[in-house]
Parts: sequence; structure tokens; C-alpha cells
Amino acid sequence: MSKIIKPSILAGFMELMPNEQVKFNDIVSKIVNVYESNGCLAIDTPILEKSEVILAKEGGETEKQVYRFTKGKNDLLMRFDLTVPFARYVAQYIDKLTFPFKRYQIGKVYRGERNQRGRYREFYQLDVDVIAKNKLNINNDAWVISLVSKAFKAIGLQNYCFLVSNRKILKGLFKELNITNIVEVMSLIDKYDKMDKASFNEKLIQLIGVDKVSFINKVLEIKGSAIEVITSLQNLEVNNEEFKTGVNELKQVVVALELFAVDNSEYEINLKIIRGLNYYTGTVFETSLIGNEQYGSVCSGGRYDNLAQNYTKNVLPGVGISIGLTRLFYVLKEIGFIDNYCVDNKTEYLIVPIGDTFKYSCQVMCFLQSKGIATTMYFEDASLKKKLNYANKLNIDKVLLIGEEEQKNNSVKLKNMKLGKETVLNYKELTTNS
Repeated sequence: MSKIIKPSILAGFMELMPNEQVKFNDIVSKIVNVYESNGCLAIDTPILEKSEVILAKEGGETEKQVYRFTKGKNDLLMRFDLTVPFARYVAQYIDKLTFPFKRYQIGKVYRGERNQRGRYREFYQLDVDVIAKNKLNINNDAWVISLVSKAFKAIGLQNYCFLVSNRKILKGLFKELNITNIVEVMSLIDKYDKMDKASFNEKLIQLIGVDKVSFINKVLEIKGSAIEVITSLQNLEVNNEEFKTGVNELKQVVVALELFAVDNSEYEINLKIIRGLNYYTGTVFETSLIGNEQYGSVCSGGRYDNLAQNYTKNVLPGVGISIGLTRLFYVLKEIGFIDNYCVDNKTEYLIVPIGDTFKYSCQVMCFLQSKGIATTMYFEDASLKKKLNYANKLNIDKVLLIGEEEQKNNSVKLKNMKLGKETVLNYKELTTNS
């Protein structure tokens, strides 16, 4: 006798039960509807890419985390995110696209990182990006944030906050202070909220010296409304042009957010937002769920000046925002949001043949389906009680009981599972009752 292998999946991968999957799909559908209704076009890219293409821009930590293998002479990897493949896509089809190109994409990505609670090795992302030739208006940075604001509202999510910053502000500030190891300092600040203050200061002193630490901390801890933070930054009297550009861009984003109907309660300026990926150059943002910040960011993105520079001589600036769908769904389950998330059952009728009525039952099913009414049939031999219980478990409220009497009269017996009421009628009348 062959050995029975215990069914299981790898750690860091998510599978959902059907009742959860239908909610996941509904969330995706509503977000996609927002993107499409705002002029975004769908694309798809392969899960497998040439390693040289993806790693041309992203090396370092990314290279350690990708799933990489060879097949024949091909050096392949599984995509790490959707943004770099998008850059390759735009460069490859540049003569066939209309710019500014507004795209959305949903797909699985793969990261061979340490498995943690709420962090997965395989997960869905849903990205929206705008990319242009040579120049891209700063209003696009606010626009992509506003799309996610609309998307969250569409699924009934209310308690969230976009944390917005601009990388040019700190980079310009560091140059003003003659700090040369900018990448190391930015990397440390990116970990600010994950460290205790004493450890952060100790490491920062090692990087820039004790004299500059207090000033950097003063800037990082600026708080208040968006306008108050911007005013505080302007009052620092920093002369570096990159710093001034960053502050001005941040101010323009805030103004545009209001024009795009994003309420000021939905966002705040947080200068500690850096974003780890090194292709971001200006506006950056992360998203936390208010009251559940311990789960980290569920949505993030930013501006990149020329992501496709490794694939084309054309300058292609862009801005994008990515919802980590798998992570978001996990967090929404943890906080109880999914338990209360309602999805209309798409199956309107369950047909239950009784006796020798299969042929007629098929006729009824095909008629209803031809009218666009979602209908299925119970084929198995079982008691009527079991068949009705099947409908209850799948939340199908309308059951069509078709016996030989109904077959004879071209009728059906409609049983309303919620009310327990039964009605006999001609099956063609069902289209007026749906």
C-alpha cells in the first residue's frame, strides 16, 4: 500500500476557503472598477523574467530575496514586484503606448524572505502607475493616492491613513549638513519606527556625529497638520535647492489631494517615510490602518524619475502605488473586517430535480442562464433534506424543486429558503421575479 502524504502547503503562502475567496475576489473587483472608471488600462506581465532584466535596477537585498533558477541556458527569476517588470514593459512597447500611460495590474509576486506574521513569500499585488516621457506633472502623485482613497471607500474601509513624504527633503537636508553617507542614514531612518529611540540615536551618532543628531531628530519629529509641517520645513531656512524642491512638491501634492476630494483626515506628512526600494526619488507614501498600526503598511509607493533607464535611452518618469492584497486581506481578517464584509450571492437559483426530470430541469437551467441569471443544479442522489441543506450552506435563497408534476405543466416549485414559502409558477415567469 502506498504511503499517504499529508496535504500541506509551504510556509509563507496563502490559501483561502471558498467563502473567503469570494470576499477576496469582490474586494479586487471593486478596486479594479475604481481604477478602470478613472481611465487606467489593464496590463499583465510574465511571472518569470530574465534575471538580467530585473536585477539591472534592483540588486543588493533584492537579489538575496528573489527566487532564481536556471532552465537550460536561461537565467530566470520569479518577479519580485510588478513595478520593475512594468518598466521593462514600457521600454519594450514604447512606440505602441500612448503617454501619459496609466496602467493597473494585479498579479502574484515572490520574495524569498523570512516568513513572518502577515508577510508572505507569495502574494498578490494590485498596482496602479502613471508613466510619461521626459516630464510627469506632480499632480499625478496626489492622483494615485486619491485612487486608493476611492478604492478603500468602495470596499467600505474607513479607518486608514496615508503617510506622505518626499525623499528630496531629507536628501537635500543631508547635503546642507555635509552628510555624505546619505544612503546609510536614509536606511536607518527607514527603520525609525521599528527601533527604540536610544538605539536609533546611538546608530545615528555613529553615522553622522553627535552635533548633527539633534537637528535631524528635530526635523523628523515635526508634527501638525500638513500645512503646519510644510510651514515648519520652510522656516528651517535650509538653502539647499533639492530640499526646497522637495518641500514645494510636497506642498503641491497636499493641495492636489484636497482638490481630488481626499479629506485631510485621510493623510498626514511623516518625514520618516523613506521606502526601502532605491528607485524612488521624490514623493513616497505608506498606508496604515488607524488603530491597527502594528500590522504595518498595507499600501505603498512613490515617484521614480527614470525607472526604465536600464532598458531605454528615453527618460520615463512615473509614480505608482501598490496595494499588497494578500497582506491587506490578512489584516482585514485579523481585525474582523472580513467577518462583516457582505457579498451578494451570485448564484440566484439552485435547481433540484426530483424523479425522472433531468432533461426538463436542464431546459429550465439553460433558459435562465440565457437570460443572464446565475443558476446551478444539484445532480447527486440524496434526500431532499440534504439538497436543501446544500442550498443553505451556500447561501442560495431560491431553490427550484422540479418533480414530474412540474415537468408535465411546464412549471417549477420555487422555494424561498429564507421565508420557507413555496410558489408554483411557469418557469418563464422567473425572469420577472429575479
